[in-house]
Amino acid sequence: MAETKVKATPSASNSAKKSSSKKTTPKADSATETVKQPDPVLPPANDQQPEGNAPRATSPAEPQFSKETYLTWYEQMQLMRKFEEKAGQLYGQQKIKGFCHLYIGQEACVAGAVSALEKGDKWITAYRDHAHPLALGTSPNAIMAELYAKATGCSKGKGGSMHMFDKEVNFVGGHGIVGGQVPMGAGLAFAEKYNKTGKLCICYMGDGAVRQGALHEAFNMAMLWKLPVIFVVENNGYAMGTSVQRTSNVTELYHIGRGYDMPSEPVNGMNVEDIHEAVARAAERARAGEGPTFLEFKTYRYKGHSMSDPAKYRTKEELEDYRSRDAIESVRHTILTHNMATEEQLTAIDEKIKAQVLESVEFAENSPFPTADELYKDVYVQQDYPYIRD
Repeated sequence: MAETKVKATPSASNSAKKSSSKKTTPKADSATETVKQPDPVLPPANDQQPEGNAPRATSPAEPQFSKETYLTWYEQMQLMRKFEEKAGQLYGQQKIKGFCHLYIGQEACVAGAVSALEKGDKWITAYRDHAHPLALGTSPNAIMAELYAKATGCSKGKGGSMHMFDKEVNFVGGHGIVGGQVPMGAGLAFAEKYNKTGKLCICYMGDGAVRQGALHEAFNMAMLWKLPVIFVVENNGYAMGTSVQRTSNVTELYHIGRGYDMPSEPVNGMNVEDIHEAVARAAERARAGEGPTFLEFKTYRYKGHSMSDPAKYRTKEELEDYRSRDAIESVRHTILTHNMATEEQLTAIDEKIKAQVLESVEFAENSPFPTADELYKDVYVQQDYPYIRD
């Protein structure tokens, strides 16, 4: 269920100081030169406030949410982080093969949305998809087994890292075609509206996906039919390794939604409170029949695009700058500063998560691979479909 604030604290805007100077976009002189990325925490100085006076990144003097919510966020984000760190190690040991795209650094983008939405809402994303089902409640065992391509995995070992699914928690993938999930998200929302469920779909994409034509078609239909969908672009600045500045004339990506009169706003993706509030506002609009919202989560991934990416297109100084604003450490600081838990209690949570991750590895190691006949299952609804075999 959506969280209720403990205390209504006015949100401070990081963009209080406006500049009349024309916006300039950093460019590189050569195809190999590193491009300085716009700061995701501080929006452009001359930009306008989001529609509805939505707050920018906030640094509240007092906690905005309950103790239970902060502890849940901490545990969820730590599980995502530690699970993926272990997955990265196992990939290096060749226990996990194929493609593997880690979410490390972006955990707030999921944790804040989970707390703002309701059970029964649909979730869909691209192929950086381990963290979403973890936060929604899928067993780490099933996700690790899927990474191992084992039959006990959440996609029966046939999806791997890029194609996680879990119907029980309404997680609809895990999709490998860049931007391909965007019209699917609109379709899921159409089904919710058609069936009058009162539920919605939240559809995640990477910043590279906004250059796909399917996004524009989906945005148009979603607005025309006022579909209950929240479109989210997780803008980590680099898509597959090429900066937004090199690939898009529009570098403040939320402006794309406004081209369809879609309520759109930037959100500090390194701040879980801001994520929660932005998603909660969008969900309220969707459930009221007012249609979609486009949110640009300005975030940062600490690893390369995939495990095979050395990320030489950015500087170590830039990476460390973003690490200094880590969302998990921010929540930990809030918890300790306001006496919501002790160091010992947080350490106990860390140990619990470490045990969960180790258990998931053991489970995956001991699970069987799918049998050959699984090739013919889960392809068609008709169970006895007459395959022609040699």
